[in-house]
Amino acid sequence: MEKTDLTKTYKQYYTAKATPELVIIEAAQFLSITGKGDPSGPAFADSIQALYTAAYGIKFFYKDQGKDFMVAKLEGLWKFDTTIYKDVSMSDAPKLIPRSEWEYRLLIRLPGFVSKVVVAKALPEIAAKKNIPRAGEVEWFEMNEGKSVQILHVGPFSTEPESLQKIADFCKEKELQQNGLHHEIYLSDFRKTPEAKLKTILREPVK
Repeated sequence: MEKTDLTKTYKQYYTAKATPELVIIEAAQFLSITGKGDPSGPAFADSIQALYTAAYGIKFFYKDQGKDFMVAKLEGLWKFDTTIYKDVSMSDAPKLIPRSEWEYRLLIRLPGFVSKVVVAKALPEIAAKKNIPRAGEVEWFEMNEGKSVQILHVGPFSTEPESLQKIADFCKEKELQQNGLHHEIYLSDFRKTPEAKLKTILREPVK
C-alpha cells in the first residue's frame, strides 16, 4: 500500500531558506485544537497529545480503507490581544508579552482525500476509545495563507526574535504588511531535539 507523505507531496510548504523569501502558500486542510497559555505548561502538552491522538486515529481509519498517510509535522498559529498590546510588533512580541497571554491554534495537515464528514464522525469515537477527552475538542480547519514571507529558524525558540526581525526588515524593504497570524512549522520534534538543532519555519502572511 502506498503511503502519502505530505512533506514530499507539498515540498515547498515544508521548506524554507535561512534568509527571508516571498512565497505563495496553497489552501490546505488540517486537524486543529486551540488553547491559551505557556507552551512549556501541562495544558499545552495535553493539546499536543489530543491532536496527535486524533491524527493517528484518522490515519488508521483511512489505512483500513486502503489509503494510508504519514502524520504530518506539528504546526502552530499564534496571536495575542492586540487591544492590550497594540504597539507591539511581531518581532518584539516574544520578548515583551508574557507566555501566559499567547493564544494558539495547533495544526496537523491532512491529505486531500481525507473528508470533513469522516473526521467529524470519527473524532468523538477516537476520544472515547483512547480515553482522551480533549481529543474530542479537535476540529476540522481550513486555511489559505496565499502570499507569505518565511524564513528557516535554526536554534532555540528564545532566539526567534532575531529571525522575526529579518522578516520585518524584509517586509519593510518590500513594502509588505502583515495579513494573518504568525505561523510556525516545527520541522524538528522539540520534545526530543537539542535546542541548538531545532528547525522551525517562521511564516507571516502578507499583502
